Amino acid sequence: MKTGFAERRSPEASYRSFAIELAMAARQETLRRQTALRVEDKGADGIFDPVTEADRAAETAMRALIAQRLPDHGIRGEEFDDKVTASRFSWSLDPIDGTRSYMCSLPTWTTLIALLEDEQPVLGVIDAPRLDETYTGTGNEAVLIINGEPSPIRVSGCTRLADARFSTTDPFLFGTSEAKVRRVINEARVTRFGHDGYGYARLAAGSLDLVIESGLKPHDYNALIPVIRAAGGHIGDWTGGNDLAAGSVIAAASQALYEEAVALLADA
Repeated sequence: MKTGFAERRSPEASYRSFAIELAMAARQETLRRQTALRVEDKGADGIFDPVTEADRAAETAMRALIAQRLPDHGIRGEEFDDKVTASRFSWSLDPIDGTRSYMCSLPTWTTLIALLEDEQPVLGVIDAPRLDETYTGTGNEAVLIINGEPSPIRVSGCTRLADARFSTTDPFLFGTSEAKVRRVINEARVTRFGHDGYGYARLAAGSLDLVIESGLKPHDYNALIPVIRAAGGHIGDWTGGNDLAAGSVIAAASQALYEEAVALLADA
């Protein structure tokens, strides 16, 4: 696959081609396993949390490549225990983000890959194998690769919720915050559901303007941060800060749109 840009000297840019290689290794495992799936439930407290052989095989393939090529780097994946090293670099891996879509043979599931430097995500890849779309972001350069051909991407710049195309994966996953998110839905121009990590990819590419989610884990959001920011968007928490540890995330096409969403989500 061509990347279409010169590698820079910054560490994150020099690892970009390798991150894309990791995504292609995961594709080989996920694309051939989507039919005749055996789905397990790894959830607790009655909450369905599916995992498949493809999730584990894809993460295993990516871990093997990292161990072979960058053995000193740490690894933090969804399906297996963390590999902790003394390196300032580690990789965050979500082999299938949107396993529910994957098990239903829908095309918008993704593989999420991030390079962390001193615990901060500096390079992100959102790969949509069924659509043959790979979104990458680092620094101020965001790129979409389709059929091996790269092109720069940019957020829409939308500044008002009244004009915004809003997306969230499942409006019923917000628990006690559902009423707050309903305020956003009522104010947005249009709302779409069900896209998981792909929603953030499309925000970076300019066809969505706002994504709000809760309950995310680090492997769910690490890759999104560099891609959204490189495309000119804003990503932060529900209170107007940058601490995503609680799993509550807002990604927006502009600072103004982000702040409007924060205000609507604030306690009355």
